[in-house]
Amino acid sequence: MTTTADDRVLFDADRDQRIATITLNNPAQRNSYDAAMREQLARYLDLVAEDDDLTVVLLRGAEGVFSTGADMNNAYGWYGGSGDKSDNPAKSRPSQRRRLTVDRKSFGFYHNLMGFPKVTVGEIDGYALGGGFEMALMTDISVIGRTTRIGMPATRFLGPALGSLHMFFHRLGPVLARRMLLTGDIIEAGEIEHLGIFTDTCDAGSVSARARYWAEKAAKMPADGVVIAKEAFRLVEQSQAYQGEEVASYLFHAYGTNLQFAPGEFNFVKTRAQHGTKEAFRLRDEHFHVPEPE
Repeated sequence: MTTTADDRVLFDADRDQRIATITLNNPAQRNSYDAAMREQLARYLDLVAEDDDLTVVLLRGAEGVFSTGADMNNAYGWYGGSGDKSDNPAKSRPSQRRRLTVDRKSFGFYHNLMGFPKVTVGEIDGYALGGGFEMALMTDISVIGRTTRIGMPATRFLGPALGSLHMFFHRLGPVLARRMLLTGDIIEAGEIEHLGIFTDTCDAGSVSARARYWAEKAAKMPADGVVIAKEAFRLVEQSQAYQGEEVASYLFHAYGTNLQFAPGEFNFVKTRAQHGTKEAFRLRDEHFHVPEPE
């Protein structure tokens, strides 16, 4: 098995079965990822795309958790700064031009994953939140545990125009997409099993075996035919559902990271700076909790 220097992304190629496996391996942080991990993941995907002996890539997370998305321990770290006002208050927030430049590059990763030329199979268990939820929805074949927690909680502090809106509306449907983005709700996959959003919804203990089963089925298809089909699928989706997706994704994310908060609204970055990341998440959930009527 070949790994990165810090082992946070693992790669394995089973050439007899024509299946590559990429594992997010940051379990202490529920397989959240920073820019370096995402770039390593992208490099491994490039290896698979260019390897004629591989037809399928199985994307998974270590220790029963898919991914909780982008690492929020340093909310401005994605833009090359800490967001710490102590050094220079004028530079405490990234400029809009920097946000656009960085987000254009960042969302190129998701755009490429959505149109990846080989079959992608998602082994989705535990949590699939934020960017992890997006990646789960972007896979061609997705196997998810019924108790897996899914959602876009970052909409609660970056605004509902977050991520690939085209994909959310196309994959989830306009009603569910609006509900999840406008509330930031985290739900269990079993609640929407009847909608057929994921290929295979099963008990948590069966996710790994079921994902491998689907990967092996897809790997038996003619490799050239798969690549041709994937490009054809991409063309159809771009013409029917995803026009403008690449620009809209990074544009609205860049705007969303520059929100102005009114008194009484929850400001995650400010709260994190005052109380730390763990407490900021607790206070976030406390702020947004509304008890259902009896």
